[in-house]
Amino acid sequence: MKYQIYNSAGEKIKQVALNPAIFSLEINQGLVHQAVVAQMSAKRKVLADTKDRGEVRGGGRKPWQQKGTGRARHGSSRSPIWVGGGVTFGPTNDRNFKKKINKKMKRKALFMCLTDRVAGKDMVIVDKLDFKDNKTKEFVALIKNLKDVLKLKKLSKRKVEKDEKKKEERKAGEDKKQKKFDLKKYKTSILVVTAKNTAQTSRVAGNIPGIKVLGANSLNVVDILAHKNLLLGEDALEVIEKTYLK
Repeated sequence: MKYQIYNSAGEKIKQVALNPAIFSLEINQGLVHQAVVAQMSAKRKVLADTKDRGEVRGGGRKPWQQKGTGRARHGSSRSPIWVGGGVTFGPTNDRNFKKKINKKMKRKALFMCLTDRVAGKDMVIVDKLDFKDNKTKEFVALIKNLKDVLKLKKLSKRKVEKDEKKKEERKAGEDKKQKKFDLKKYKTSILVVTAKNTAQTSRVAGNIPGIKVLGANSLNVVDILAHKNLLLGEDALEVIEKTYLK
């Protein structure tokens, strides 16, 4: 299966053969759902924690003698029926929400998600992801050149400025200088996958909303499904094959 590769200027330069074992599978929605549930369950944090009668402070002494007082029998003031006592059947932080899923199933679900991105033309491959100056404007320039391939959509207008003078000044300024590409006006949902220099790419692109950077050996189902587009470096394909086709 041939797939197009672009350079940083957004030009088509060559095609690459994608591995059909990764990018051309029949999609099983049930399996993908199972992988997502397993990953989200493992990520879940247990916060609620209550104390039972054995953990609450105090209550070592019997409140009053067993008989002869005319009152009900009690052995501890930390009983759940007393104010300040322990909680009966309350939640504890030793609960485990993890769900078991086999490695082969999880890996196949990952391949199905990659297949879906290829089938929908939502995966873009560039020859290299290299930013010499470590500046965000370098990444913005890359997105500008690939905006048509990534199918970026403009956001709806939020508010119309009331002050007519500001509008006139802005229009006059735009006439004098060339219009700049404003990434804030576009809806971005891109997962950037790198084979190397992941930390560098994170510094360059990590502060842009809607963009997340992952290493090619750290792919997962949830992040792929959470982002509309995949942006890969060409060298990431080799890392994906070596990591997941064992």
